Amino acid sequence: MNGFFQVPKAKNEPIYDYAPGSVEREKLQKAISNWRSQVVNIPMFIGGKEVRTGIVQQIFPPHDLSHKVGEYHIGNADHAQQAIDAALAAKESWELMPWEQRAAIFLKAADLFATKYRYDISAVTMIGQSKNAFQSEIDAVCELVDFLRFNVQYMTEIYSEQPSENSPGIWNRLEYRPLEGFVFAVTPFNFTAISGNLPAAAAMMGNVVVWKPADTQIYSANLLMRVFKEAGLPDGVINLIYGDGPTIGDVVFNHRDLTGLHFTGSTKVFRHMWKTIGMNIEKYRSYPRIVGETGGKDFVLAHSSADVEVTATALMRGAFEFQGQKCSAASRAYIPESMWPSVKDILIKEVATMKMGPTEDFGNFINAVIDERAFDKISSYIDQAKKDGVEILCGGGYDKSNGYFIEPTIIMAEDPKYTTMCEEIFGPVLTIHVYKDDQWDAILDLVDSTSEYALTGAVLSQDRVAITQATTRLRNSAGNFYINDKPTGAVVGQQPFGGARGSGTNDKAGAKVNLLRWVSQRTIKETFNPPTDYRYPFLG
Repeated sequence: MNGFFQVPKAKNEPIYDYAPGSVEREKLQKAISNWRSQVVNIPMFIGGKEVRTGIVQQIFPPHDLSHKVGEYHIGNADHAQQAIDAALAAKESWELMPWEQRAAIFLKAADLFATKYRYDISAVTMIGQSKNAFQSEIDAVCELVDFLRFNVQYMTEIYSEQPSENSPGIWNRLEYRPLEGFVFAVTPFNFTAISGNLPAAAAMMGNVVVWKPADTQIYSANLLMRVFKEAGLPDGVINLIYGDGPTIGDVVFNHRDLTGLHFTGSTKVFRHMWKTIGMNIEKYRSYPRIVGETGGKDFVLAHSSADVEVTATALMRGAFEFQGQKCSAASRAYIPESMWPSVKDILIKEVATMKMGPTEDFGNFINAVIDERAFDKISSYIDQAKKDGVEILCGGGYDKSNGYFIEPTIIMAEDPKYTTMCEEIFGPVLTIHVYKDDQWDAILDLVDSTSEYALTGAVLSQDRVAITQATTRLRNSAGNFYINDKPTGAVVGQQPFGGARGSGTNDKAGAKVNLLRWVSQRTIKETFNPPTDYRYPFLG
């Protein structure tokens, strides 16, 4: 069964809008009702087996703290070791499986998510992570499916890249080997697609994986894993475990066969992991590949030529979709004095129309933040702003009696280096600084120097000179740079995602370069008529 196989050309999954009266809306509501009507008992998956420890943590929707929907079994250091052992036991047969067979598994998974499990994966994301129907659709369905399909296409492109020159009697070729060991995938709560992609991207290239999701994403991670298994993923290739981060990390980061870290999460945690790997570097068989996408303090910079309505819409969508719990969310904005009154009027009027409540009500634009720790952190920034006498333009209220609800809040900062202009908040809080129109040049420097992060940013302008200046001067300020749009919503295959500085290694999820991090090249030179005399002509 030999051949140069062509995989189906990847295309972005169509987005359903769930409009009133639509068939998809009815199906999604039915799926939500079904999942809410049961309490799911969630095991770990080690070597293909469901592992239940009897030590469980209950799961409640962040927006409905009285309604239990599940419980998951907590693992310990022994389970981390078992996951590593299971991964390494599966390694040889998995990496020797023909690439087209690996591709078929993930293409089937993509189709299952797009069809059979479309409403289920969206429903569990809406319930467990408090995403509204549209935010869940673009994440848990479309982006997840896009990751799987485009990565299969990128995999074939990588394998086809071979040396272009061969000397007479010589055949040169490149082999793309999986890494020698196991990859540790650590995934966040805020995107189901990322949680599926991080272990799948490494596995697709022939690696075996130990996967630890955020506790607050386990409800949907369970379904991700079950669909991967249904698609034909062999036992032990991806091992899903839960437990205390430092406890699991102590086992993983001290193991000689750790060969890679695929991480999305906080900058603080990523730096600690990198430091730990560095301190243990002599223990490893190979230098571990470290790929991380971390925090952001993402900006919207409006020029005096910007369209007022475009600016206001970019601010509201960029800052408040999914309660600002996107690493790309608009968190700080710079608006010129001349256009501020018009932008202000729109913001005050429109933010007041944003309904807040549970995801089951499709009329709610704002839902709950993920957990009590996030709620307390975000609300503390709002409280401090009030104590400091800083103007709260919109919102500022919060309540956790029934769910972790925080109103979409806009803070006005006369001081461009005020706390909420500089520190990552990860919630529905936008801080705006109004600058004088003739300070454009200085504002470019201010935007670049205010934050340690460099993930996303947007410039809004109808002046091509100003756009050119911002694009050039802010080239190191954002790995994803948007012109006349909000700084969120990167699409796989269109806007590869990632940032530098404190925001990560910029290995661009949704691009071929990310998959290249999970292979090790071997150059093979074959000589058909090798020399039989050591002497070169120059010796004559």
